[in-house]
Amino acid sequence: MAKYPIQVSAFFPAHNEVDNIGPLTEKLVQVLSENVDAFEILIIDDGSTDGTHEKADELARQYPQVRAIHHEVNRGYGGAVKTGIASCSKDWIFFTDGDGQFDVGELSLLFPHTAQYDAVVGYRLDRRDPIHRKLFAFCWGTLIRTLFGFRCRDLDCAFKLFKRQYFHEVALKAEGAVITVELFSILHRHHAKIQEVGVHHYPRTAGQQSGGSPKVIARAFKELLLLYSRLKG
Repeated sequence: MAKYPIQVSAFFPAHNEVDNIGPLTEKLVQVLSENVDAFEILIIDDGSTDGTHEKADELARQYPQVRAIHHEVNRGYGGAVKTGIASCSKDWIFFTDGDGQFDVGELSLLFPHTAQYDAVVGYRLDRRDPIHRKLFAFCWGTLIRTLFGFRCRDLDCAFKLFKRQYFHEVALKAEGAVITVELFSILHRHHAKIQEVGVHHYPRTAGQQSGGSPKVIARAFKELLLLYSRLKG
């Protein structure tokens, strides 16, 4: 199979995901080796306390394409995504979550679109999360579309591939879930061509979710209002 003539930096945030990051990293190494000219993989350990730090370092020693980056304290999802984007060096950036709920083998569905589009973003064909998270996601997505006018099926789907040029030396602000809104606002401001691709979503098999906690939700709404004020002011 011919490789796609692109170079990819792939990263994923990981907070207390010691049982997930090994299989995820190994699969990413395999998929990227088979599909692109050159790549690197960044594990963003976001202040983990369960052995993720040590496991990330072990994977970096095992694979020359892998780097482990550590936050001394937990900065939240947006903070980890900002570190990942700022640390990438290749022309294209791919990011997913460190919880293993996506099959990174489906990156092969995104690569064919890189010749025509500036960003290729996944949407979950069947979101495998608890009902309260699905309900919140629906309300959140409706609010985003109302405020910002984005026409994206699944804004927060953590399966995105985009050109690094739009974010090189850009000072991203969000520290929480609003980071995806900020990323899309930048792509839209530059009239980037975006393609959406359906991907599968799987139940979490290890670790614990934290994205649906009241603290995280409250912070998301606060950051959303700040972002809206900044962009519309």
